[in-house]
Amino acid sequence: MDESTTMVEDPNATSGDAEQSPPVKGRGKSAGAREESGKNPNFQWYVLKVQSNRERTIRDSLLKRIRREGLSDYFGEIVIPTEKVVETKGGKKKVRDQKLFPGYMMIHMELNDDTWYLVRDTSGVGDFTGAAGKPMPMQEHEISRMMGKPEVGDEAQVSQPVVKFSVQVGDVVKVKEGPFESFEGSVDSMDEASGKIKVMIEIFGRSTEVELEHWQVEKV
Repeated sequence: MDESTTMVEDPNATSGDAEQSPPVKGRGKSAGAREESGKNPNFQWYVLKVQSNRERTIRDSLLKRIRREGLSDYFGEIVIPTEKVVETKGGKKKVRDQKLFPGYMMIHMELNDDTWYLVRDTSGVGDFTGAAGKPMPMQEHEISRMMGKPEVGDEAQVSQPVVKFSVQVGDVVKVKEGPFESFEGSVDSMDEASGKIKVMIEIFGRSTEVELEHWQVEKV
């Protein structure tokens, strides 16, 4: 996930699998230079607890307050981690963004008395995550996980939409469509990449493995 140089201008912009903010100019040259070099030790990622289902509104409020207070040099991206999910209704596939961690967002900032107060005083923000009331900066592996980045060796999974299944392995299902309509069986395996599932169906007295689209079955 690319990090912004200072603040954001368009709060609705997205990149990759997370809703994040593109860079805009801060008050001076210092913040931009520090961010581009990646050597600013004061900029760190933190996690905020916020009201669920209000993440975008709260992010917009934070951005407005940061600009109004003239603290753009001390803030970078504000990210709502998301992943792409494939849903199928009526046989039609639709890809949508789904929050990875409802009620949480990530903020890249320099923590000091002014920035801490601005964030905490914004409506809808609960607190920074941390211990004993002290904000704890995130570690690299935590940042990657919340950003939806793959582990080493899993590069092929980047930006791969995840299929939303309505059943699980072991569930007894009934086939709704296709040549096996009305047959019942148990789910043997599921493939998130293709959206297909394998169901064990009894045909002519024998248990047979049948591959189906996930939307062709319903849980009994």
